[in-house]
Amino acid sequence: MSDIIERARALRKVIEQMAENLTEEEAVNNVELFPEWISDGHEYETNKLVRYNGVLYKTLSAHTSQPDWTPDVAVSLYTRVLAGQEGTPIGVWEQPDSTNGYKKGNKVHYPTMDDPVYESLIDNNVWSPGAYPQGWQEVTE
Repeated sequence: MSDIIERARALRKVIEQMAENLTEEEAVNNVELFPEWISDGHEYETNKLVRYNGVLYKTLSAHTSQPDWTPDVAVSLYTRVLAGQEGTPIGVWEQPDSTNGYKKGNKVHYPTMDDPVYESLIDNNVWSPGAYPQGWQEVTE
């Protein structure tokens, strides 16, 4: 049984390494392929994707992890990857943080998946199409 566990651990490392080659669209749809965030003493490079509580985050800067610097709290170190951003599938608009605002050209459904698609007209757009309609244009195609 220990041979199977060792083999599984080795394969997991291969899967995580290969996941780095996925597009962000593929990454958002396959969060489970990315390494789980390590809480203490792990060296992270900039722009690495990690999984935390089933959510995909990107590192904003190189750092050594600490237990109280979780990706959902340490917004200066991590940003959540949102649907509709950087080649990800068009999803429902979510409130971004200051580090992951929608960029010009990003597309989202608003307010639900059954509603129209809107395209951001500005970079670092943190407002919804309802709150700031001047920052969005409905896609009619």
